[in-house]
Amino acid sequence: MFARLVKSPVSWVALGLIGGWLLSGALGPQTIEGVSTDRIETFAMATGPVDNDFEAVYLLDFLTGDITAAVVGKNHQHGFTARFTANVMNDMQIDPTANPKFLMVTGMANIRRGGGQLQPSASLVYVAEVTQGKIAAYAIPWAPQLHNAGKPMQSQMVLIAVAPFRGPTAR
Repeated sequence: MFARLVKSPVSWVALGLIGGWLLSGALGPQTIEGVSTDRIETFAMATGPVDNDFEAVYLLDFLTGDITAAVVGKNHQHGFTARFTANVMNDMQIDPTANPKFLMVTGMANIRRGGGQLQPSASLVYVAEVTQGKIAAYAIPWAPQLHNAGKPMQSQMVLIAVAPFRGPTAR
């Protein structure tokens, strides 16, 4: 009996349908989240969630140290409605003439939230400067109520921490 089932094309089709049904969500909802990073000679770009529904795009200018985060509004016709900025060279005390070399990524963060209107974003952006051996972490002061209402937001990013990860490299 088992040998006949294994050789039957109908058995394989049935097994494929059952497997597809199970993988399609019958086992419960599955969440897939993704972030992206990219870079060219003097710029880096990354994405990271600010809440369950939206993400920010982060741009780091290696020449100036300016980092900008932008979030598209709930109504796509309004474009980017939120903008946040910081300067990593100032925050990490990096000499711009020392030819700094940067890396940038984002990561999830469930930072304790208070009762106020502004909440830390659901992710942090990490910027490392490898010649000085320092890393900084930033959060966005996110106001979901303003975003839901379609109101513009503009603020400084919140510097969470700066720490050395090794001594400066010799030149």
